[in-house]
Amino acid sequence: MRRTVGDEMIGMHGNSVPLRSVVTRVIEPRSGLLMGAGAYLLWGLFPLYWPLLAPASAVEALAHRFVWSLAFVLVLLAATRRWDHFRVIWADRQRVAFLAVASMVIAVNWGVFIWGVTHERVIETSLGYFINPLVTVMLGVFVLGEPMRPWQWSAVGFGAVAVVILTADYGRLPGVALALAASFATYGFLKKRAGLGAIESLGAETAILAPVALGFLIWLNATGRGTFGHAGTANALLLAGTGIVTAIPLLLFGGAATRVSLTTLGILQYLGPGLQFVFGLTIFHEPMSGAAWIGFLLVWVALVIFTADGIRHHRRVLRLSAEAVAA
Repeated sequence: MRRTVGDEMIGMHGNSVPLRSVVTRVIEPRSGLLMGAGAYLLWGLFPLYWPLLAPASAVEALAHRFVWSLAFVLVLLAATRRWDHFRVIWADRQRVAFLAVASMVIAVNWGVFIWGVTHERVIETSLGYFINPLVTVMLGVFVLGEPMRPWQWSAVGFGAVAVVILTADYGRLPGVALALAASFATYGFLKKRAGLGAIESLGAETAILAPVALGFLIWLNATGRGTFGHAGTANALLLAGTGIVTAIPLLLFGGAATRVSLTTLGILQYLGPGLQFVFGLTIFHEPMSGAAWIGFLLVWVALVIFTADGIRHHRRVLRLSAEAVAA
């Protein structure tokens, strides 16, 4: 009987294990880890990209992001022959409703982020993504009625104190950070309810608002206020590149989500805001007062507590599941 390499068996301490199974266990987690790290590192590099779009305003950059993201996704759908998956979306009215709201929420998130990193608020944008996990937990409590563990309450408490300290230091609420955290948490909730793959989801979300964005860009150019084609070739290419810049991290994240645990992704997610924070300090030279450092330290303490509790809870669930199966 002929056997392929994938069907060969490996002897390990007297046990036979399919080679394909071994390869899957070793390669997929490693590739998933690389994909997840790549996605969050690219998101962390975003503050370096959007200022390059000047003299385009934040609103114009946002409109270009919707239009070019849709164009790039349509190319991907054609290349991967997933048109049928994309067409099925529009037959489910409830799903389309979730996606319509998600489209508006992500427009707020993208717009606030672009405005923040082009108006010397890079450190504050990083704060938004640092506190996003805490806001997500609170969303689960108040919207879904999920119970919260004591250590999660402790983490949220530290985060709340940090926001109070930063508010006093800034002389205002950290509105950019709170808007980013709230909008991204809401967006994640809506995407989970829609239950779509990365390509199809991004395609549907951008398709809903892309006509509005395209109309706005046409109006800008008709009134002589648009920058596309009027600020040099490099600027036009950078504006068109917003679609690729948006889609690639999402695709990497989608690949990672199917290969590694949510716990691993939860730890990796701090790479993005961590990079943004460093860039805010070293490249954009944004000031950090003593009170601001205390506020951020409290946020980081909250995240350590939150992450450690999540890992401990995940291991407990796995142990109980294994004991139940054994019983």
